[in-house]
Amino acid sequence: MKPLPLKNPPDTLCLLRLSAIGDVCHAVPVIRTLQSAWPDTKLTWVIGKTEHALVGDIPGVEFIIFDKQAGWQAIRELRRRLRGRRFDVLLHMQMSLRASIASLAIPADIRLGFDRERATDLQWLFTNARIPHVPSQHVLDSFLEFPRTLGIPDPVLEWNIPIPETARQRAAELAPQSPYAVISPCSSHAYRNWTAEGYAAVIDHLQETWNLPVLLTGGNSAIERETGAAIKRLCRHQPSNLIGRTDLKTLLALIANARLLVAPDSGPAHMGTATGTPVVSLFAATNPDRARPYRYPELVVSRYPEAIQARYHKSVDDVPWGTRVRDPGTMARIPVEDVLETIDRHLSVTASEQAPVL
Repeated sequence: MKPLPLKNPPDTLCLLRLSAIGDVCHAVPVIRTLQSAWPDTKLTWVIGKTEHALVGDIPGVEFIIFDKQAGWQAIRELRRRLRGRRFDVLLHMQMSLRASIASLAIPADIRLGFDRERATDLQWLFTNARIPHVPSQHVLDSFLEFPRTLGIPDPVLEWNIPIPETARQRAAELAPQSPYAVISPCSSHAYRNWTAEGYAAVIDHLQETWNLPVLLTGGNSAIERETGAAIKRLCRHQPSNLIGRTDLKTLLALIANARLLVAPDSGPAHMGTATGTPVVSLFAATNPDRARPYRYPELVVSRYPEAIQARYHKSVDDVPWGTRVRDPGTMARIPVEDVLETIDRHLSVTASEQAPVL
């Protein structure tokens, strides 16, 4: 194995990050960093099927879809796709046993993974090189340690995820009024979700104080549909309920055109970062310093320290980094007033910036 950092760019590099939407958004700046520093390196990304629908049209990258639902057949298919190939570098950027087993189907000389302290699910057994241990990092910063370890010191914090014209047209049909705000109320983990009452209050406030109509967005799961219906029942001003009506590219277009996005710790929140849309993000169950949308840290509304104290009787500094609080009612600790104050503070500033100079 060549010593790290590399003295010369590799000819071929494979990135393994299958899921989830938020983490795939975090991985895009890694691709942009590699493309900027090593434009002649051939890049391959092994990625999940759902996640491919969001980023699979990034130019200059070969994407190989790994369908997690296919079980062992997905690993056999990956091995077939890569038969006869060998990469100079594999960036093993997912700490799960399934991803590590999949990594065995990716021949590579350098198999770079997380440091031993963070390499959960035995990931360290599947790598032969590791990024340095940096405590208390945001997930995106930990991802950027991969190109840094290879010898690229300066990250490129760009996303530029393509939005097809068909997605833009569909978004325009769904949201003919502009400007607007987007609320994506649900995470893939229910313990991260705020209350329907809270979101309804935000919707009414945005309409009454800022004349901003609201789009409700989300997937087609039962909990998302039920949450959307509950929010609408509680509103004085009805939002446009688009839950279950958008694919990922259309959702990206809607978020990109929004004046504001409100969301818990979720994939759409990080899509907001990717598009440059301000995100008022809601945290109590997870650590915002680790997982918040990377841009607009001042728009985080957090009750995480309070939740940690109540659950573990310790401060945030005294529990392992990234500790979660899954107790029912944890997200209800976030006061509506704090969310409204954060929204008002941001919109007041942007309104003054957009005001004409007389």
